Amino acid sequence: MRLRALAKINLALDVLGERQDGYHEVKMIMQTIQMYDVLQIDKKETPGISLSVNYPFIPCDRRNLVYQAAELLMDEFGIEEGVSIRLEKFIPVAAGMAGGSSDAAAAFVGINHLFNLGLSEAQLMERAVKVGADVPYCIMRGTALAEGIGEKLTRLHQVPDSYILIGKPGVNVSTRTAYENLDLNQIKVRPDIDGMIRDIEKGDLYSMTSKMANVFEPGIIACYPVIQEIKDVMEEQGALKAMMSGSGPTVFGIFDDKKKMRKAASMLRARKIAKVVFATEVFNRGKGEVY
Repeated sequence: MRLRALAKINLALDVLGERQDGYHEVKMIMQTIQMYDVLQIDKKETPGISLSVNYPFIPCDRRNLVYQAAELLMDEFGIEEGVSIRLEKFIPVAAGMAGGSSDAAAAFVGINHLFNLGLSEAQLMERAVKVGADVPYCIMRGTALAEGIGEKLTRLHQVPDSYILIGKPGVNVSTRTAYENLDLNQIKVRPDIDGMIRDIEKGDLYSMTSKMANVFEPGIIACYPVIQEIKDVMEEQGALKAMMSGSGPTVFGIFDDKKKMRKAASMLRARKIAKVVFATEVFNRGKGEVY
């Protein structure tokens, strides 16, 4: 089986408070985009899982979420055959785009189909949360509201068709760093998530983008001003909104015009402020259900 593991962006990210268990209560709108890693899964006669990746610094053992996902299903269903998995990474690593989680989601879907396990999407999602909080969403894909620690998912109407420009600077930011730079008492701008949901239902891209925000942005931009530079270039070239995704450092811009997006991409490449520049569009579940 050959599967596409789609990247995600956060159209809105709010942190509501810290829980007693040390986790944070969040409220987010997630959106998959047409940027993806590729997972090739083949049966093999010898038992076990063999995993290879096109980047030497990415582990190929139980530290990899793809390995964990495959092992979880194969152990549960007593699968005696083995699998050979080849992961081709294109989604930037440590970029706030759920690349690792999406790879694991593709592994869940692939093993389910390859061995005819018959699990529904909901049943896969129940198992996926054991591997990571973002993995159930990456199985669901499309537009969704995420609450709790990110595991409570509500499917939303599809975001209007639009063009997405990705710009990742040559820095990496951990989720831990993002929280360390976040003062819950000093958050000045929060996304209007309820208003965004109403706009999405009406298909109003312009009103939706005006309500977007990511509460991690100020703290991360203070550490890495290049993120603001990328945002500025995108919006100067016609992005309806440019914003950091997740804990960063990746910036995405939403455009209603492909020519404007391409011009912004050319400008980013010329300025050499983004290590990765990728022009794409939102993923619409109705137009492409197949992995």
